[in-house]
Formats: sequence, structure tokens, C-alpha cells
Amino acid sequence: MNSNKDSITQIPNGKTSQQVLSKSQITFRSLILASLLIPINGVWLIQMEELRYSGHPTTASLFFNVVFWVLVLVLLNFLLKRILPKFAFSQGELVTIYAMLAISSAISGHDALVGLPSALGHTFWFATPENDWEALFIRYIPNWLSISDKSVLHGYYRGEATLYTAETLKAWIPPLAYWSIFYLVILFMMLCINAIFCRQWTQRERLSYPIIQLPLELTKEGGSSQFWKSNLLWVGFALAGSLDLINGLHYLLPSVPLIPVKARDISYLFTEKPLDAMGSTKISFYPFAIGLCFFAPLELLFSAWFFYVFSKIQKIIGSMMGWSSIPGFPYYDEQLFGAAIGLLSVAIWNSRAHLLEVFRKTLNRKANIDDSEEPLSYRGAVLGLFGGLAFLVFFCQRTGMSAWIVVIYFAIYFGLWTTITKIRAQLGPPVHDFWAYTSGLSFGHPDMMLVPLLGTRRLGPRNLTMFSFFWWFNKAYRGHPAPHQLEAFKLAEASNTIGINKFLSVSYDGTSSSFLFDQTFSFRKRKSLERKVSNSRRLFWGLVIASVLGVISCLWTLLHFSYKTGAPGVDYYGGLYFNGYLSRWLTHPQSTNYAVIIAIAGGLIFTIFLMSMRMRFLSWPFHPVGYALSGSWTMNLVWLIFFISWLLKLSILRHGGLKAYRKAMPFFFGLILGEFTIGTLWSIVGVLWNVPAYAFWY
Repeated sequence: MNSNKDSITQIPNGKTSQQVLSKSQITFRSLILASLLIPINGVWLIQMEELRYSGHPTTASLFFNVVFWVLVLVLLNFLLKRILPKFAFSQGELVTIYAMLAISSAISGHDALVGLPSALGHTFWFATPENDWEALFIRYIPNWLSISDKSVLHGYYRGEATLYTAETLKAWIPPLAYWSIFYLVILFMMLCINAIFCRQWTQRERLSYPIIQLPLELTKEGGSSQFWKSNLLWVGFALAGSLDLINGLHYLLPSVPLIPVKARDISYLFTEKPLDAMGSTKISFYPFAIGLCFFAPLELLFSAWFFYVFSKIQKIIGSMMGWSSIPGFPYYDEQLFGAAIGLLSVAIWNSRAHLLEVFRKTLNRKANIDDSEEPLSYRGAVLGLFGGLAFLVFFCQRTGMSAWIVVIYFAIYFGLWTTITKIRAQLGPPVHDFWAYTSGLSFGHPDMMLVPLLGTRRLGPRNLTMFSFFWWFNKAYRGHPAPHQLEAFKLAEASNTIGINKFLSVSYDGTSSSFLFDQTFSFRKRKSLERKVSNSRRLFWGLVIASVLGVISCLWTLLHFSYKTGAPGVDYYGGLYFNGYLSRWLTHPQSTNYAVIIAIAGGLIFTIFLMSMRMRFLSWPFHPVGYALSGSWTMNLVWLIFFISWLLKLSILRHGGLKAYRKAMPFFFGLILGEFTIGTLWSIVGVLWNVPAYAFWY
């Protein structure tokens, strides 16, 4: 035995191994508490984002509403540790609650389920003899997936009615049930893909998961007092919190001065040719975004703002050369779609050995690959993935879609969100989306690429009509559930590892010793113990529960308030596709656009080039992820923040090294917490008292 105190975690005598281990495990009470909080969180979230159109937590990588819930539980935990220590939450329990709330928030967010109800009745409610929708596409809409009864839709769109009548519920429940099953299958397929890639990205490539650094620190040891003792943490908290406090007071009392930090357009400064070709250009100074950016790698920070400027330069050059008159030039959105394909291709290529192991395990359960610690067995994940795909093909064929179109459509969809998931785990940008600020459409939406690639005639009116119904679940990928699923598995692994290490630093009888020098504890016992307390598989089913509850609570909340006040976001969720794209596709057919194909190929080749240069030269500063994110709508908001964070982090590392960087981390945690805390409190004030309140984001 080694008596070196530095290598020993002291555990009070008398504690059993099971008591030590249980502190790291996901428990039944954490699942119950998270399940109770999900509908409350859903009501709050929909009040913010849809009814009040403020706050918009699900448009950033880290949801401030979820962080606030965890912060409240951590503060409560301080009291429990003092008064009722047996009932205090462990880190495993807190990260369970965080993960389940994050998933349910993503489901209820802007880019997911909230757009479904509006799509179901939009064409029937707004059809007129003038727009001729009846002849154009209403005949292609399946009755079992839509609502055509205008007496039911009247209360939904106009408000001042009630959802709770037999006629109304009878009209809504069947189509919503079908669509809910459809979406839950997609969510389950996401879990299966994340379960397949989890080991490769977490253990082999050792991705850093920057987005979850704050939740990990916040929940460590159930809320460590050491975290709160940092002076720099409170300096950052005070700085960001003061900005939001003053701006919130200004919102209520205009005599209080405003400190401008939110995005504002400066394109009015560039009115002369060729600079006017840049279009919308915004600057902002969001403290929480600066805090999140600090934990991203330097090369991403540099590449993000550099390639944003690069996109502007392309437009300026196009104007100088007289190419601006070419529709779509410089096809930057299409370039970025090619970049996403390139990133996905590289990710799959780097995972080829792991995927081969997964394939072997799927065919042979006795293969020498241990997947007992994975969120789901590899065989179960692969079968679940292909079973889900078979269901999607069956479902979509029932609507009249072509099977080959369905496969291509969902291959693009799953490929795009897999790319976003890898980007977040690897580099952790504070925002990410595939919504182009240049063209005002989602260049990550599969049909936005299928239409120019194949043409509308080849796709046909039935497929095009159903594309419009798919708009709600893949608009922009800002708050997509898939990255949160993978991050949840990482959180479970991290909390589980902490619990195992604590146990392994004491001997089996509970007395202090170091496992590393304990010859009585075999390697086989350690592996058996790790399997016994693995949290990822428990959390997998916790996320399934969160998905089901998130879908139910979101749809109920949205319909409840819509029948009271009128449906929110009608023009956006339903009108954007049916009024614009679908009508135009059917009245003005498009053929294959070869310029788009060239732009996609160019983006793909350029991304592969950037990646190959990174592999050959360690000092290569340009990261392909920065290129892939540079043309998005949210990047137009925060490009300056990437520059500021890059400059700060570069200065700290150059002048103080890694030691200074670690010392500075609490300050940037404080920036995030300060803005999230005060900003959330303003949101709660607005919702509870039904008054306009300051929103720190957007």
C-alpha cells in the first residue's frame, strides 16, 4: 500500500463500496425529478420563444434555461448537504437532470416540434381561389396527417377559444399522434447513431466537448464549494450580470442608460460600390458568447471570423467584376453544403476501423469487442438504426413519396446533423446553424439541395408537397437534439469515472489506500466494477423518456396557448414553405442547376484541402469547420465575438501560457453564468407578470 496522501482520496471509515459508488450513479429519483421539470420547462420555453418571441435559448449551443435549472438545484444542494446530507444530489443525478431538460428543450425549441401544428392546417386555412392551392398541391396532402376542418382551425389561428372540446381533440389527436411517432423514431435513430460513434469520438479521438465544460464544473461533487471560491468567477459574473441588470432596467425605465451589446447592423456604413455588395453585416458583444468561445480551440476562433470576412470578400470581388447580376452568386450557401459533406466524409473515414468493429459485433455477438459500457449495444444500435429507416420509408411511402427520394432525403438529413454533432464535440462553437443570412433559407434543408440537383419535374409534386411538411424538424439545426444526446453520454461517462476513481482510491473494506498499489485488486475486478456502474446505458433510456415527455408537453402547451391567444409564427412555420417555395416549385418548374453542383463540389474539395493541410502542417491556421459555419445566420451575429475571443485567448496563451489560461477559466465561466442568471431572471419576470422584459440574446 502507498501512504502518499496526494494519491489518496480520503473516504470516511465505515462507508461501504456501494455507498461510494451510488454517489456517481444515475438514480430513479433523478429521472422522476427531471420528468416533473420537463413540462414546467416546456411551458416556460414556449412562452419565451413562441408567444413572447424573446430570449431564444435554443438558438445557442448552451441552453440558458437548462443551465439555470441546474444552478437552482446546485444552490438547493448546498442546503441539503448541510441539513439533510443523505438527500443531497450527486453529480450523476444533476447531469441526468441537465441532459433530460436539454433534450426536451431542443424538442420544444425553434427548430423542432413547435412548427408542426401550424403546418398541419395551414394550406386548408389559407387556401383561396386566387392562390389556387386546391389545384396545385392540396390534393397531394394525406388526410390522416393534416387538419382540414376550418371550424377546428378557427380557434387555433384566431384564439379566444378552447382546445378542450370533443370535436377539437378528435381532429388534432390522430395526426399529431402519427407525426409524434414519426419524430420519436427519428430521435431514437439519432440516439442509435450517437451510441455507435460515442466510443470513437470520446475515447479514441478524445474530443474535448467544450460546450459542457460549464455544466461539468457546476455539478462537480454535486456542486463544489471550491468552484464558487474563485474571485475571477465573481468578477466575470458581476461584469456580465451588471450589463444585463442595467439594460433590463433601461427596458422598464428608459431614463436608465442603455449599454449596447446586442447585434446591430452596420451595413449602412457601406453604401458605395463595391462595398455595398457585402449586404447585412452585424456586430455584437454578448458576454456569454465570449465566455463560450474562450473554451473553443484557437484555430476555430480564427477560422470562423476569417472565413466570414472571406465570404464578404467574395461578394465584393463579384461586384467589382460585374458578376453580382448572376442569380445566387457566389453560391456561398451551396459551398457550405459541400463543406458539410466534406466534414462528414472525413469523420466517417477517420472512424472506419471503429465502424468495422461495430459491423463485426452486429453480425457476431461473441466478437471480441466489449460494448457493455456503451449507451446501447452495437447490435441494438445498428438494428435500431435500420429498423427506424425502414419505418421512415414505410411512413413516407404511405404519403405518396418515392422510396428512393425518402432514402436520399434522410441520408442528407442524418448526415448533416451528424456533422453538427461532431463539430460541437470537437470544437464547441457557441452557435451553429445552416440558415443562410445571404439567401434567407436553410442551405442545410435536404430539399434545398435536392431541387437544384434533380429538378422539380424529376422529384414530382407529391415529394415536393411532403418536403414542405418536413420543414419543421430540420430548419436550421441551431438547437438540434442530436448534439445534446452525445454530450449527455459524455457527461454520464465523466460523472461515472469520477465515482469509480473515488471508489478505487479506497480498499474494498472502506479503509484508505491507493488502488494503483493495491495488489489484491485485480484488473478483472476493475473492469467488472466499471460495467456495474456504467451510467451511459441508464441515461440512454432516460433520454428516451425525456424525448417522449418533451414531445407530449410541447404539443400540449403549444395548442393550449394557441387556442387562447392565436397560433404563433404562422407565416414562418407554415407560410414560408407553402406560400413561397412549394407554390413556386409547382408553378415555375426548375431543371438541374449545374452552377449549384459546381459550387457544392468546390466547397467539398476546398474542405478536403483544408483538412489535408491541417494533417500535414501543425501550424496550419485554417480549420474547415470555420469555413463550414462562416455563412450561417448566427455567424453574422457573432463573428466579431469570435475575433475578440481569439484575440483574448491568443494573448493569454502567448504571454502566460497554459497556466494563465487555466487561471483565467473561472472568469469566462463567470461571464456565462452572470449573463445566464440575470438574463433568465428578466425572462421569468416577463412571463410571470406578463410584461415586456429585456432579452439578452438576439
